[in-house]
Amino acid sequence: MINYLNENSNEIISALWQHIQTSLLAMMITMLIAIPLAIILMDHPGIGKGVLQVAGMIQTIPSLAILGILIPFVGIGKVPAIIALVMYAIMPVFQNTYSGFQEIDPLLNEAADAFGLSRRFKLFKIQLPLAMPMIISGIRIAAVMIIGTATLAALIGGGGLGTYIILGIQTNDNNALLTGALLSAALALIASFLIDLLSKVSIKKLLLGLATLMILVGGFTSYQVWRENDKETITIAGKMGSEPEILINMYKDLINQEDPDIKVELKNNFGGTTFLFRALQKGNIDIYPEFTGTVLESLISGNSTVNHDKEAAYRDAKKDLGIEYKMTYLKPMSYQNGYGLAVTKETAQRYGLKNIADLIKHPQFRAAFDADFLKQSDGYAGLNQKYHFNFADVKVMEPSLRYEAVNNGHVDVTNSYTTDAQIKKYGLVVLKDADSFFPPYQGAPLMKTSFATKYPKIVKSLNKLANKISTKDMQEMNYEVTVKHKSAAVVAREYLIKHGLLKDN
Repeated sequence: MINYLNENSNEIISALWQHIQTSLLAMMITMLIAIPLAIILMDHPGIGKGVLQVAGMIQTIPSLAILGILIPFVGIGKVPAIIALVMYAIMPVFQNTYSGFQEIDPLLNEAADAFGLSRRFKLFKIQLPLAMPMIISGIRIAAVMIIGTATLAALIGGGGLGTYIILGIQTNDNNALLTGALLSAALALIASFLIDLLSKVSIKKLLLGLATLMILVGGFTSYQVWRENDKETITIAGKMGSEPEILINMYKDLINQEDPDIKVELKNNFGGTTFLFRALQKGNIDIYPEFTGTVLESLISGNSTVNHDKEAAYRDAKKDLGIEYKMTYLKPMSYQNGYGLAVTKETAQRYGLKNIADLIKHPQFRAAFDADFLKQSDGYAGLNQKYHFNFADVKVMEPSLRYEAVNNGHVDVTNSYTTDAQIKKYGLVVLKDADSFFPPYQGAPLMKTSFATKYPKIVKSLNKLANKISTKDMQEMNYEVTVKHKSAAVVAREYLIKHGLLKDN
């Protein structure tokens, strides 16, 4: 753990600051909305209760669903994350502030009115000091909630400590997982302690301190945005797992070798196919690696048949993407990351399983698939339509978790990819696709045609990977990252240097 922290100290500090920044901004905005709103509505109990009900309803919506709803309107990154965090945090701050005012003895308010005190004097000298313990309690609850929920920002390119939690799950790396989880927990404890100190500060000093903090955070954030916009930035994203992370790091190295002045921002573990493709369409990202089979089965409208010749499949995918979406699909790599169904050697021997069709005889099996495979026509949805498996239980799991579940006997069958390191790690048996159900899966960079036209040097750089990387190479690189816990950036760079695609500086 100490070695991991030393080797990744700069990245961890950067993620920690991103987490603090996102949480602070969300907390500031929450307080600016919830506390004034409670003050305005403290004399209107009917409306106040209505606002509480709406805020309570928002908290029943899963956070990932809120992020998914926001993305089409505000894009990806910190903005939708902060909006979602504010929506979640408003209830405790508003509820406690509103309740704090409501619990003030009515005789005190009547006495203040009888003495002819101004509304401002009454608010700042009587009501706010009396309600402050409740307000501070609501702020503390919201802050802890924000810091914990902010880990989900990593799923939409918002950065933060959630990056290490996702990385730890995907690569089965407890060091990364503990780094993200423990630092997030420590932040929550520190925030709770600091907020508790606010109860001992006068209203005037508290408001002055909060105003100063808002100015500093807002100013620094604006400066960061200005600095980022001052330099040309290319955003490259990848799906969940080690392989997409390796590929996007290769893309970055090749682009920067050609043009060091281009800032390349990577968004690894960014989500599934639909999520990434929509982000590319909207211009939230510029490039991501996609596979021919996925393009033809899931992205192209009305495509009912997929050519099982890999070269023909690529030509079809390239042509259809250009016509339907005005996108450019660069030359593919050599390896195919095809789908398969995997079981343990013990299960294969016990039930005599050799081909995918053999699973028809075992409806008692429990299955675990990733989200993409479960719903795609070239995945479980299409397989079930063809073979009618009717498994007893079908779960959705992330890649590393489903392989562990199969290996530990919690499920009987899972989907695999031909380059997955876990096949080697756990000694799994991939059932033969005797009926040639699965289409070819060759990976290649996908981008808008307008982007490809604007950046011909980037196209030239990425085309260096055409017909490179064998299936064995990719499986070995995945093994290095997933099992040996090497950095995907290091593994990617080592491959490029070894094969003469990158200069060893």
